[in-house]
Amino acid sequence: MSLNVNIVICLFLCAEVPGIQSLEQVPWLPCMLVDERVKFNDEGHAETQYQHRNAGLQFGHPGDSALNPNAITFLVTGSKVDMRKYIEGAVVEHQLQCEIRRYSTEGIQVRWPGLGAQDHDIWFTCTLRHTDGLFVITSFLRHTPATPTPGQADYRNWAAIADREMLTTSTVMLVFTRTPSVWVGLMKQSSLHCQFDVDHKAADLTVEWRLQRRSERTTLFSHSSRSGQREGGGVELKGIGRGDASLTLPLTKQSSEGTYVCLVSVPPLFGSHEIALHIMEPPRVSLNVDSVISLVDTERQKMVCEAVGYYPLDVEMEWFREPSGGGGGLLPEKLDTVLYSSHRHHQDGTYSLSAFFLLHASLHDSGSKYFCRVSHSSLRMPIRKSFTLIVTEVDSWNFLWLFFGCGFILVMVATLCVMLPRLSSARKANKRKPY
Repeated sequence: MSLNVNIVICLFLCAEVPGIQSLEQVPWLPCMLVDERVKFNDEGHAETQYQHRNAGLQFGHPGDSALNPNAITFLVTGSKVDMRKYIEGAVVEHQLQCEIRRYSTEGIQVRWPGLGAQDHDIWFTCTLRHTDGLFVITSFLRHTPATPTPGQADYRNWAAIADREMLTTSTVMLVFTRTPSVWVGLMKQSSLHCQFDVDHKAADLTVEWRLQRRSERTTLFSHSSRSGQREGGGVELKGIGRGDASLTLPLTKQSSEGTYVCLVSVPPLFGSHEIALHIMEPPRVSLNVDSVISLVDTERQKMVCEAVGYYPLDVEMEWFREPSGGGGGLLPEKLDTVLYSSHRHHQDGTYSLSAFFLLHASLHDSGSKYFCRVSHSSLRMPIRKSFTLIVTEVDSWNFLWLFFGCGFILVMVATLCVMLPRLSSARKANKRKPY
């Protein structure tokens, strides 16, 4: 059965619940089981093949019949941990993605401390993801098979699951975040959300935060409930007692950018979420002229558009010309004579760039609008800064006055150049005459 049919079934079931407002009342969710088949090649190396199989989460009680008998059903029975109550603002059929995977404890053979757990339990993870990035929830499902699987249940020894099989499970732990991706400016304080829930008290709990940048990995915070040891900061211990492991960051800088990992461990389970922190600083854009400038015909002037204080480096700057009157509906003309400065890197990590061209004023260009358009990843819409060009003719009377004025000055300067030496010689001759 296709995923679309599963969604229709979910809509039908949701519609049967009068006045439904939250997913806590939804009895069934369409999911995709990402199953694994491992084969060993001739060289003895494991090769994993992934198979996507139609499945569903059904919330109910042991012994319930499958609401969708044509898919693999994971019957989630009563538990103190209910993944549905953490989902807010999601429309099941449009905004919620559900993925189930097998989970290996990597050889850690510890019976889960919760009620009803057995040594031969097998594990699954169920990840609910909001398509708009509002949250990610990973729940751990415990299943007790009727017949224990020989050996340790891992990728080498997975028990087969039939196409229409129902597996009765219980949610024992979950880890979720409401900030899968964070965009923040420089010198801002930010909080990375991470919350967890466990089905029993006094759990052997370990909480960690790590920062991954390129090939470097740094531990920012670590706390163990068993030993009481704590390293680093940014997480309140009282919050951990309530299931809140959110990390508060100091004022951000360029080196704050990276992938933050929230890790919550209760043996034999190990849950984590990656949170991508992006530094975004929008540019401040300005021109070197006012909104209206007046030039004389044939006059030239350098026009500069400057973008300052942006991060990251991916900025685009363009100059356009729009003829007077809007150009009769034509698109503005992109100038191809624009030159650019080199990127300037500032101490705070931001960048600056200038785009300029030499404007040749002409009468037919009077009334045209020139604008600089700056695009950057931090902007929803490009920034535009413009000016209107007014071009005037050369005034003939002013030209004549300027011509004759300059001529008069030149004549006076030439006369002085001739007369001054003669006056100097005459003065010296007068001084030598006897009285």
